Amino acid sequence: PPAQRQKLQRPSPSAVPSSPTPLPRPPLPSPPPTEAARQLDELLADLDHMQSKVSLVPGERKLGAQPLPGTHHPPSWQLGTREPAEPSLDNMLGSLTQDLQELGITAAPAGVCAACRKPIASKVLTALGKTWHPEHFTCSRCGQELGGRPFFERGGQAYCEEDYHQAFSPRCAYCAGPIREKVLTALDQTWHPEHFFCARCGKAFGDDGFHERSGKPYCLQDFLAMFAPKCQGCERPVTDNYLSALQGVWHPECFVCAECLSSFASGSFFELDGRPYCELHFHQRQGSICHGCGHPVTGRCITAAGRKYHPEHFICAYCLGQLQKSTFREHGKKMYCQPCHDKLFL
Repeated sequence: PPAQRQKLQRPSPSAVPSSPTPLPRPPLPSPPPTEAARQLDELLADLDHMQSKVSLVPGERKLGAQPLPGTHHPPSWQLGTREPAEPSLDNMLGSLTQDLQELGITAAPAGVCAACRKPIASKVLTALGKTWHPEHFTCSRCGQELGGRPFFERGGQAYCEEDYHQAFSPRCAYCAGPIREKVLTALDQTWHPEHFFCARCGKAFGDDGFHERSGKPYCLQDFLAMFAPKCQGCERPVTDNYLSALQGVWHPECFVCAECLSSFASGSFFELDGRPYCELHFHQRQGSICHGCGHPVTGRCITAAGRKYHPEHFICAYCLGQLQKSTFREHGKKMYCQPCHDKLFL
């Protein structure tokens, strides 16, 4: 058929759509969060309160600022669907660091633990010029945590109070225990002040101080009683002036005749059985007293009827004539010459 000219009519501008409108798509179902992802979200929230420096790779924006237009931060459990084998803090920190780097975020840790050499994510403990995980700052000897306890340093290592004293404190010479506070030094040894006392009586030392014997301390009284020489007369200790005689020592006032207790004014004495005697009592003990005069016989001696006489004192009891040893008679413990005896008794 013959072509028919038709007049095209332009539609109004309002009727022409500016761009095709696609049909809305239903949102994809989100996978359920894992336990490790939940912990990672909590860790991410904790990082908002940390004082560590966080920088954004473009622009110096801090974590927690408003995102750039068109930027969407999905929850961490949507960043990956693979669940770690062991959801430990170190594994979560590594995953978080990797996820932040993929988003263009670089996070600086609070420090590196001096024990495990791993980054410290949350609480940090500073001691000995280093940083530590609180649970890794432990006693070098027993392994107990030291975070909230007093500790001691030796050779760059930390020790709890008990182990430090057991290992390094001086020992008491009496009880062998460690000295934790005040230390007393005496006799080239160390002591608890309350354990430095007399080794015999147990009393503390007063103003007299102490005396040493075989490495042990003694009070003055016990030292003298145990170790001072004893007087041969009274058996008490000799401490100052003394006399040396008869293989022993004596107080001067104790060196007297054992019989009459008189001192030796002449400076001489006689010894019998280890005891000192004056001349008279020595001869009495020896039986060497003249039966006639009662004085000791020190020179020539006549013995008759079991008695001793000076020669000049061996006389007749009646005529007083000097007797001869071979010509005397005895009557009533008296000596007579032959004529006087016969005249008196026959």
